[in-house]
Amino acid sequence: MIALAAVAAYVVGAIPVGYLVARLFGVTDIRRHGSGSIGATNVLRTAGRLPAILTLLGDTVKGYLAVGVAGWVGGGAPRALAVGAVAAVVGNCWSVFLRFRGGKGVATGLGALLRLAPLATLAALPVFLVVVATTRFVSLGSLLAAACVPFGALALGAPRSAVAGAVAVAAIVVLRHHENIGRLRAGTERRLGERRTPRASPS
Repeated sequence: MIALAAVAAYVVGAIPVGYLVARLFGVTDIRRHGSGSIGATNVLRTAGRLPAILTLLGDTVKGYLAVGVAGWVGGGAPRALAVGAVAAVVGNCWSVFLRFRGGKGVATGLGALLRLAPLATLAALPVFLVVVATTRFVSLGSLLAAACVPFGALALGAPRSAVAGAVAVAAIVVLRHHENIGRLRAGTERRLGERRTPRASPS
């Protein structure tokens, strides 16, 4: 049942919300623009504020629902919820519908962790907001907030499976931001509100 729960959560997580929203607003393939991600930040830079908000909300709800589906399939077992959270983020980052390309897992991870470890996730949100408000680096805020959730889950006495799931989700988010980390260290990371030029079409 755990394996089936993981598959179900992956399929829900793999729904390419940002790609679909961008197409709805006239962007043929969001992956050919900006960072190439289908996440809300790249949608914002490429398509504008409303599409970005819709992408953020859609990905967050998707993550929450994916964990719920995994819990239902797995009979409500804490392990099924944890596996579902990780599978949802994997689906978002490596979507079967986009030839295993996708986003960076932040909004989907937010929704998944809100279902898996709600108090720890809510406690980490101010970290994201303060960092982004002061630096305008969405990537930095995402990384620090994601890293806070496992510690919060542990401190608040969440089940071991939830802590492990939060660690795995945070690790995926960090992995998917490796290029951002390099640019942050080099001082070339773009700030919120800066627009990118379109990516060249693959040959």
